[in-house]
Amino acid sequence: MKRIYFTLFLIFANAMFCLAQSDTLRLSLSDVVELAKGGSIESKQATTTRETKYWQWRSFKSNYAPQLSLSGTLPGYSKTNQQVIQPDGTVLFQPIHYDNSQLTLNFSQSITATGATIYGMSQLQRFDDMDRHNILYNGVPYAIGISQPLGQFNSLKWDKKIQPLLYNESKQAYMEAKEQIAIKATGYFFDLLLAQVNLQIAETNYSNTSNILKIANTKFEMGKVSRNELLQLQLELLNARKAAGAARRDLEVASLTLRSYIGQDGNQPIKLVTPQTVGELKISADSVLTQAYANRSDAIGFVRRITEARRDVALARGQTGLTASLTANLGYSNSARNIPDVYKSPQNQQLLQLTFSIPVLDWGRSKAKIKTAEANEQLTTYTVEQDKQNFKQQIITQVTLFDQMKEQVGLSAEADSIAGEKYKIAKERYILGNTGITDLSIAFEENDQAKRDHVTALRDLWGAYYQLRYLSLYDFENQKKIIYK
Repeated sequence: MKRIYFTLFLIFANAMFCLAQSDTLRLSLSDVVELAKGGSIESKQATTTRETKYWQWRSFKSNYAPQLSLSGTLPGYSKTNQQVIQPDGTVLFQPIHYDNSQLTLNFSQSITATGATIYGMSQLQRFDDMDRHNILYNGVPYAIGISQPLGQFNSLKWDKKIQPLLYNESKQAYMEAKEQIAIKATGYFFDLLLAQVNLQIAETNYSNTSNILKIANTKFEMGKVSRNELLQLQLELLNARKAAGAARRDLEVASLTLRSYIGQDGNQPIKLVTPQTVGELKISADSVLTQAYANRSDAIGFVRRITEARRDVALARGQTGLTASLTANLGYSNSARNIPDVYKSPQNQQLLQLTFSIPVLDWGRSKAKIKTAEANEQLTTYTVEQDKQNFKQQIITQVTLFDQMKEQVGLSAEADSIAGEKYKIAKERYILGNTGITDLSIAFEENDQAKRDHVTALRDLWGAYYQLRYLSLYDFENQKKIIYK
């Protein structure tokens, strides 16, 4: 019966352990990064920004497509007194009572190369004289025309150069935002991992110090340990208990922060899996630079900023000096007592008009505007060159840092192993009475610090790796460009 009870107890204990394990949310670094990219508020903000930029792009594209609109005034009723100038120059206020309604169908198409607009229209107007019960129709069956600016700034041509750059820049900025989320998530991951390690260290130290204190009490009764050493161990035990309490508090704060950032609901305890190193992954500065210039929004921005500066020069020149506009129109119009007669034998109509403006005396204003724009273009060119140098230097520095961090992780892992072995030996020697409390305390502190240093080295390594992904928008593990849909 005892064996049966013991077997049932083991089965029950194992079931309870498995249940506790199932309630714990185990997450690796890649799990946390993916959760943050999908569920964080920053991810949703980045997605919304990308959608806004997309619709702005669609709005820009529509400027180059044919436009068709229907406008009108229905009704155009009016009943009032209106001044009427008489032949002798006097004014009389006459009552008027009418309805003047109209409908106009407009078509237009922009021509990018010249900035011209081709347009067409069809119009029908009805005038009702309420006092005299008279109805009259007027209409333009169809008319076509062209309006061509001469010597003016062509916004259509420059927008067609700049807007695609802005749109591509926004798409790359979206992917950069995702990689920035990965960098922040990595920081929160290691905050919690360090808190877990600190709690584990504190609880282990408390347990070890408690056991050593029991042995020391026995030795003290035998006269083999001084009162000072016993007090020192008691103080170590109190400090270990305080450290465990502080570690639990830090763990709770770090857990809530991580859970909030990645958008993870629920109250499941989180247990993080300590990540390994990046292995034999080798990243050269040249490869990162190549991918950065091909993928980063900054690289597109360099081209876009210079193009915008050139546009501003063209705008300054287009707004100064001789400006003119040529308008030509050809169509038919007619008036009648009814609608069908409007479209019978309409009369042709033509319009040819040239408007212009020439500054005669502007005291050098036109020249100053052009020179200012040209100076700003030169300044932009220099600024972009400097930004390119900073861009390149940042990548080279980050690659160097990444290589150093790989070495530091190996060294910290070795130091952690040595410090752990040293602490174990010091603890055994103290129990045997071959070493003092001071050596044990030193080994104790070195062991704790070595564990923390290893976690810190891992944090720096993975932070540098995700920073390289952000700087290049390239997945070096899978050897492919980073793309988010």
